[in-house]
Amino acid sequence: MSVQIPSLYDDSICPPGRHVLSIFAMYAPVHPVKGGWDELRASTGEALIDSLTAYAPNFRDAILDWALFTPLDIERRVGLTDGNIHHLDMIPRQVFAARPLPGWSDYRTPITSRWLCGSGTHPGGDVTGMPGHNAAHALLAAWPRHAGSQASV
Repeated sequence: MSVQIPSLYDDSICPPGRHVLSIFAMYAPVHPVKGGWDELRASTGEALIDSLTAYAPNFRDAILDWALFTPLDIERRVGLTDGNIHHLDMIPRQVFAARPLPGWSDYRTPITSRWLCGSGTHPGGDVTGMPGHNAAHALLAAWPRHAGSQASV
């Protein structure tokens, strides 16, 4: 899990003396083996709180309220398929030259004039803009340099 406390940098987002904390838990299954996310929300949130409390003993007692956004919630709220901000899992077989799959890591596709630039490409998701930046540079590098050229990129 990754823990962020944005109120340390911007105290305008909560009342004085309080903080906002987010836990980003990676690799939650899209379709849990037993039950659905609507049924598992409370127990999963409690397990995350317990995990952090093991390292910060007063954490649970300091919580006023909490909410858990599951992969299903993220898909419902913002339309990300399977609630995955990375489009593909960030695992060894799907990163670097294998992202999104072997042979396609240069942002090109087998279809002429079709390029990839989403979170499923290198270096991956989140909200960095790097996949689009990298794809634009790859496309510009392949762009015909001569006026009137009929080459397709």
